[in-house]
Amino acid sequence: MSTPDSQDEHVTWIGRDRVRAPAAAAQEPSVSKTPSQSRWKWSVGALVAILLVALVAWRLMAGTAKPQESLAERGGIPLVTVIVPGQHGVTANVSFTGTIAARYDMPIANEGDTGRIVGVYVEAGDHVKRGQLLAKIDDSVLVQQVNRLAASLEQAKAQSELSAAEYKRALGVEKAGALSAEDIEKRRATSVTDAASVKVAAAQLAEAQARLARARIIAPVDGTVLTRRAEVGQIANPGGDALFRVESGGEVEMRGQIAEQDLAQMKVGQEATVYLTGISQPFSGQVRLLGAVIDPQTRLGDIRITLRPDPALRPGAFARAVVALAQVQRPVLPQTAVMADAAGSYVLVVNSAEKVERHPVRVSGTSENGVIIAEGLTGQERVVATAGGFLRDGETVKVAPPGAG
Repeated sequence: MSTPDSQDEHVTWIGRDRVRAPAAAAQEPSVSKTPSQSRWKWSVGALVAILLVALVAWRLMAGTAKPQESLAERGGIPLVTVIVPGQHGVTANVSFTGTIAARYDMPIANEGDTGRIVGVYVEAGDHVKRGQLLAKIDDSVLVQQVNRLAASLEQAKAQSELSAAEYKRALGVEKAGALSAEDIEKRRATSVTDAASVKVAAAQLAEAQARLARARIIAPVDGTVLTRRAEVGQIANPGGDALFRVESGGEVEMRGQIAEQDLAQMKVGQEATVYLTGISQPFSGQVRLLGAVIDPQTRLGDIRITLRPDPALRPGAFARAVVALAQVQRPVLPQTAVMADAAGSYVLVVNSAEKVERHPVRVSGTSENGVIIAEGLTGQERVVATAGGFLRDGETVKVAPPGAG
């Protein structure tokens, strides 16, 4: 039931109280909205909602994402190709390096008194004969000594002859009693003394002549002068550095060292081939000498190869020799299977647990079939044939079946 003032006030019941409000406040005028404004608000709201959903999804993915796994972590096993080399008959070769040297290299120095060299008569490379003059040391003082001693010898001989004649005359008058026995004995003693003086003078002269001869440095044998260090004006001391080196007879050889295990397979008389740097033609020789001892530090022994004389074989030249041994059974691998690093040559072998193992090997040479393995393999191992550098020691692998490409 409305009251007379119902048009001016709006009555609101709150509990048991009645609150009156002005009619203008109770009834707000309505605002009319166009269709384009409503659609714009819906579009903005939808875009904001999509962005919020995308942000939440990105945070969830970032928090739960895991690092990318490698092939090995995901369980990927490399597939490898292996080869079982077995044993093949090969001609084993022992190769080593060394230098060319004269078989009889004779150093020639001053054997006499200290003196100044006044003449040098040969050069390195000259062929000399035994007794040929190589150099000469100043002998002016020695010549005078020889002359003086020669004169002393002549004087001693004259005195000896005089004493011998007097003693002979004394013996002739001994029976007549012209001289006493004492006088005769004195003359005999004088004759013997003067004869001894002749020997002393002769020995002194021979000594001086020998010293004079040593002032001439001569070749002791036929051969070739290898080096010449004598110079005119140089002071040559006895026992000093060699003035010349002479190659006796022109014989040359190669000197080198080989490993202990190779030395056991070598024999005197085996054929050898020697190669020189810069010369394509090889030189033939034979094993002349094998060392009697092994160096405990290097585990190497000496070897000598006799060579035929040739002008190209100059002492001191670097050389490489190859000695062919009897045919032996050795594993042979392709070159791709053998690798090397600072520790030496090695191969990768797949064991019974399908894991890779590193096996050190010693390569003795190559043939038309591949690399010859002297030590480290029996020939029954499964050796990784290719791409071994991409595998690690102890890594698990899968062996490709035979004939797989």
